[in-house]
Amino acid sequence: MKAAVYQGSQQLIVEDIPIPEPGPGEILVKVTYSAICGTDVHAFLYDIAPPGAVMGHEFSGSVVATGSAVDRWKIGDRVVGGGGKPPPGMEAPLRRQDQYNYRLEGFADDRKRGYAEYTLLTEWAPTAIPENVTDLQASLVEPCAVVVRAVRLSQMKLGDTVAVLGAGPIGLLCMQAAQAAGARKVIVSEPSEARRNVALSLGADAVVDPTNEDPVEAIISLTDGSGPHVVYECAAAKPTLQTAFDVVRKQGNVMLVALAWEEVPLLPVDWAGKEVIFNTTFGSEAYDWTIAMNLISQGKVNVDPLILDADIIDIEDIQQAFEALCQPSTQVQMVVKL
Repeated sequence: MKAAVYQGSQQLIVEDIPIPEPGPGEILVKVTYSAICGTDVHAFLYDIAPPGAVMGHEFSGSVVATGSAVDRWKIGDRVVGGGGKPPPGMEAPLRRQDQYNYRLEGFADDRKRGYAEYTLLTEWAPTAIPENVTDLQASLVEPCAVVVRAVRLSQMKLGDTVAVLGAGPIGLLCMQAAQAAGARKVIVSEPSEARRNVALSLGADAVVDPTNEDPVEAIISLTDGSGPHVVYECAAAKPTLQTAFDVVRKQGNVMLVALAWEEVPLLPVDWAGKEVIFNTTFGSEAYDWTIAMNLISQGKVNVDPLILDADIIDIEDIQQAFEALCQPSTQVQMVVKL
């Protein structure tokens, strides 16, 4: 099978490797689509992924073989590569460890995952795809689950005003999840005109171009001078965490969704007097996937505008795609078709 194997030093090579055989409690999935996640791009950019790794965790496909002890799945079932509830002791390290550093510990996994034609999953791991959700749409369930968790942990309330900083895939999904949760007004700050237009098409109440106006002044003015109740930091750019603290209203909530992999400047004296609540979120759990799949199935989260035909690539083009995504980009989401 074809697989994009990380070689180290920002090099992905498409190799022909053996199709794995499922063990007794495993299923073999023929991958249909695998969305490129910003986490994988960071692993590539900062050379964190171990040589030999096959990355990719936002994927959909169909079951083509089952292990002898598998009774939950049958050949032909359509699934996404996560969302199952792990048995006790099988939780992800960040859920079971008292201390966890993703930058240092997050890429020890040597599984062959979504940037390959086939991948193995344990029986409990996948989630079924409803009939009215396509494989392409389902490839974005994982990032949708991430923002579902962010919105739930942010304690956003019905009728709150919300700002989303960044309109990449996570920001565009986050604004829709906030709307589904009852936000009264959602403002999106994004330097890319193309991404701002997608945000407006998806129902953003207002957009701000931080390259042409002060985003703090603009967002505060759009919230009657008070600032938003909740700010979702979905950009991980150098200034955006400080922007989030500057713009949030008194005793409001800043939720860190996107992760900067370099030091970012903060000046706490500017905003500490507002007694801001600061939360972080990381990944998702089984119930977040359930909600995400339901939101997409019910049309409350629309992933179609995030995926343009030009951004669906063949696996042979994955090196060029990763190189492009390491630079400032106007693209919304890139997906590998397998």
